[in-house]
Amino acid sequence: MGSLPLIRVITCKLATNISREGCSFRPSRQLRFGHLLTRSFQNGKLTVVRSDKTGNGDGFGGLTDGSNSNAVKEEEEEGKEEEKEKHGLMLGIDRDDSGSVIGLHLIPPGDHEVIDSYEDEATDTKDQDEGIEDEIFQTRVTYNIVFVTAEAAPYSKTGGLGDVCGSLPIILAGRGHRVMVVSPRYLHGTSADKNFTGAFDVDRRIKIHCFGGEQEIAFFHEYREGVDWVFVDHPSYHRPGNPYGDSHGAFGDNQFRFTLLCHTACEAPLVLPLGGYTYGEKCLFLVNDWHAGLVPVLLASKYRPFGVYKDARSILVIHNLAHQGVEPAASYKNLGLPLEWYGALEWVFPTWARTHALDTGEAVNILKGAIVTADRILTVSKGYAWEITTVEGGYGLNDLLSSRRSVLNGIVNGIDVAEWDPSSDEHIAFHYSVDDLSGKVQCKTALQQELGLPIRPECPLIGFIGRLDYQKGIDLIRWATPELMEDNVQLVMLGSGDPLYEDWMKASETTYRDKFRGWVGFNVPISHRITAGCDILLMPSRFEPCGLNQLYAMRYGTVPVVHATGGLRDTVENFNPYAGGGSGEGTGWTFSPLTKESMLEALRTAIMTYREYKSTWEGLMRRGMQKDFTWESAAIQYEQVFEWASIDRPYIT
Repeated sequence: MGSLPLIRVITCKLATNISREGCSFRPSRQLRFGHLLTRSFQNGKLTVVRSDKTGNGDGFGGLTDGSNSNAVKEEEEEGKEEEKEKHGLMLGIDRDDSGSVIGLHLIPPGDHEVIDSYEDEATDTKDQDEGIEDEIFQTRVTYNIVFVTAEAAPYSKTGGLGDVCGSLPIILAGRGHRVMVVSPRYLHGTSADKNFTGAFDVDRRIKIHCFGGEQEIAFFHEYREGVDWVFVDHPSYHRPGNPYGDSHGAFGDNQFRFTLLCHTACEAPLVLPLGGYTYGEKCLFLVNDWHAGLVPVLLASKYRPFGVYKDARSILVIHNLAHQGVEPAASYKNLGLPLEWYGALEWVFPTWARTHALDTGEAVNILKGAIVTADRILTVSKGYAWEITTVEGGYGLNDLLSSRRSVLNGIVNGIDVAEWDPSSDEHIAFHYSVDDLSGKVQCKTALQQELGLPIRPECPLIGFIGRLDYQKGIDLIRWATPELMEDNVQLVMLGSGDPLYEDWMKASETTYRDKFRGWVGFNVPISHRITAGCDILLMPSRFEPCGLNQLYAMRYGTVPVVHATGGLRDTVENFNPYAGGGSGEGTGWTFSPLTKESMLEALRTAIMTYREYKSTWEGLMRRGMQKDFTWESAAIQYEQVFEWASIDRPYIT
């Protein structure tokens, strides 16, 4: 999965017949000596060079010190640079009686004294530290990373999964990793198909054996922003709707469609010569949710027993545990797995969850199989990593996840700070920043005018953006609205989902004509304008693995009021007015338990602070805008998990 820097000296013998023609000039950085040499040379530069002299009978060249110990003038040094390359310091070799190397020393050209390799040890500490840090950055471990996902923006997206798999691969590629994303090539017969116009058929076909037959798969490829975007092409991905269903519900053949994705993703690193050569077997698979959950099972059951992918590792990323890929037990034979591996996916529903008295409850659970066989498990926040080990949040898998707690971690998603930037956002009327907040109130009045609300800059404007369903706590907002509307506030909501709540939003506009606006549907420019124009963002989600809207809100100086769950609890720091010598700390308000009364109490506290403590409110805005929720920060944490996975033993029965 990558090359490791040299971390200790190993006793060895050097060849005695290195010819002059076989030697080459390379910077010490490429030889990974820099960290070891910063104590010996002032600027840490060392070059292996060819020399006419040999030490102890060996034809090994010398070493050039880049430091200027004689304080030679810069112009003279430039004139002698070529001479230095030809006659650098030589490496003297000390051996024991057996001929093994036991020490090294440096020999200058001519008849000068031998230079003690530690005489410059008193070099300025700051210079040493900078040289070491630079060397560590240059020698960072890199990996061949394969993302397997049902969606990746901008090609396909229904939610946070698409955002993650559309952004994180680009950041990791920019950090030196080789990255491939494997996702279906969805064709809908609509304008959305243009997303795939940059991907071309690589003219490579494979046969996948599953579901009682042989399926032919084609690959399409686009190299963009340093990432290999690979699309699995099969007729089952060519239909109207989203990746999972249409207006009639979920597609009945989703198990088949995503089984194809998993098998193909395992073959892609072996058969696709992207950029002239394949990724090979030494890969790190990032498998996202149940749609990619068969990948670690396939690695363990189909490949490793035959010596393939023995050095590969798999990391399961759980974005939403509620969706597990559960199908009848009889469907196991269709998955292309050995019969003896049924136990990895075996699932039995409790009696209360069965459909009738004769129902045995036997099923296969693809996400369960991934949890069992993956080398590491990630969730999209630390809070959610804990919640899924509880009875309330584990959806029946809590005991299994608890048993794997030692390899379970949480990393908060990042956001696209170029797209979500109040100083340059093309969707908002006025721009502003943490250093100049004057445009914020202008965005508020522009939003009020656009929605037909009374233009009242002093009135607290509360916003909600999200799906209108039970998970998002929309029922709490509905129950609390009559009491909330008694106060001098305005409420704006954007979303779609349950028709019951869509109808309620439309009716509330009539009931609270000057205080309430509900936009049924989803509109990207409007979501940006609501985020920028509101003072408070309300998120009463029952569970929220990560959440993005609260991150966007803080980025725009909009103060979040959220239920203390999952990623919301991780990212919103509860306001404490007494900290910091009375100046306060925190970025918003969290409330618990999830009740109407608790939510209203937090909202009223926020409203009171907005009205009566303007300097405190401005501090809340600025602290939120200064938070680092970039993908770069998340990528560094992912790399730590990659390192742990690389030293873990792979899953082998």
